[in-house]
Amino acid sequence: MNQMALNDLTKFESKLYKWLCKSDFEKVPWSTPKAAKAFNVKQEEIYEALSELTKKIPNHIQIYYEEGSIRISADEQ
Repeated sequence: MNQMALNDLTKFESKLYKWLCKSDFEKVPWSTPKAAKAFNVKQEEIYEALSELTKKIPNHIQIYYEEGSIRISADEQ
């Protein structure tokens, strides 16, 4: 990922992005309540950060629906 895009992320967005890169939310369905608990934030903050990630670094994160669950793929390049 280019440095400019990284600089555009808030501290929380950056932490969430790095966590997404290390996790496998393609095989394991995404859970916003679990993510909120892991980061000790409200679910709304998770939704807002995910939304911002798709705007700021769209080539590095993919959110899709498969087999009844949300899946998230994130790559650090």
